[in-house]
Amino acid sequence: MSNSIHSFASSEGKRPVAAISNRPLLELRNLSTNYISARGRRVVRAVDDVTLTINAGETLGIVGESGSGKSTLALTILRVLPPAAHIVGGQMMFEGEDLVQKSDAEMRRVRGKRIAMILQDPMASLNPLFTVGDQVAEPIRVHEGASRATAWRRAIGLLKAVRIASPETRVRQHPHEMSGGMRQRIVGAIAMSCEPRLLIADEPTTSLDLTIQAQYLNLLRELQREHGLALIFITHNLGIVAKMCDQLAVMYAGRVVESGPVSRIFNAPAHPYTEALLNSIPRMGDNRERLTAIEGQPPNLASLPPGCAFAPRCPVAFDRCRAEAPPAMDLGAGRTARCWLAVPAAAEAGLQDGAV
Repeated sequence: MSNSIHSFASSEGKRPVAAISNRPLLELRNLSTNYISARGRRVVRAVDDVTLTINAGETLGIVGESGSGKSTLALTILRVLPPAAHIVGGQMMFEGEDLVQKSDAEMRRVRGKRIAMILQDPMASLNPLFTVGDQVAEPIRVHEGASRATAWRRAIGLLKAVRIASPETRVRQHPHEMSGGMRQRIVGAIAMSCEPRLLIADEPTTSLDLTIQAQYLNLLRELQREHGLALIFITHNLGIVAKMCDQLAVMYAGRVVESGPVSRIFNAPAHPYTEALLNSIPRMGDNRERLTAIEGQPPNLASLPPGCAFAPRCPVAFDRCRAEAPPAMDLGAGRTARCWLAVPAAAEAGLQDGAV
């Protein structure tokens, strides 16, 4: 696989692999996005005070229950929010530039070229009226000014790179003529067509069977290694996080409640919500008759409870949790947690507690 991708990139004159620097490729600083009703009477805090960083060549996993703000965070980064949603605070520093301050015209030059996204449902991305070849070639023509013939050749090479059989034939077909797994790989080819620096994948393996899923994940990792690609991987599957990701952010009620290196979080979660998610995973040789479930339901983001949003479902919550929302505690070694119980852990490590 690697030889075919490498030869394709070289023959088309692609730019060399980006050097991985110490400066974050993307840095979110206290980012907040609200959904606001037409009369302003209802405010949903979908993304609330999120601070995260991702470096070139790194994979950041984002996990959490449905409605925790994962997809809204991805749409915020790309600035493709629905009309009711508004960025109300914070910064998005990408390659030294604040995406929040860019105009719509400037963002159109960023999307697809420097930042790309793979959506969960490929039919939400693919136009049923156009051939696959036209849709894969379009970003190449728009962002790189390539001729139709050049873009078409590149489209065939991209389909081959994502293991679409008979790409010369498939480029002339329409999305409805292909399986769900093939459509998902085509969406991946479109996202990679201009070799972006950052790829956001929102549940990209949902429609794939296990064999194709493994091939797809291996392909993403290979493309990442070759091009210094940073990857934000949004998923419910913690097994994929363990396989794919370097860093992990756990979201609950619009906030990142814990973040840090995957291995450290998996081995010693600092937030009760993270621990509950990990305990819900079935394991080989598990003799439990029932899987562990998190009691209760996620809160209404338009009417959050006072204090910690997880407190009503937390088995170890105490009075302070219900009265005062914890800041993001710096636990050292690149880890943070929004939990009052994380304070002693930080103190024992000789670190200062406080907001990140």
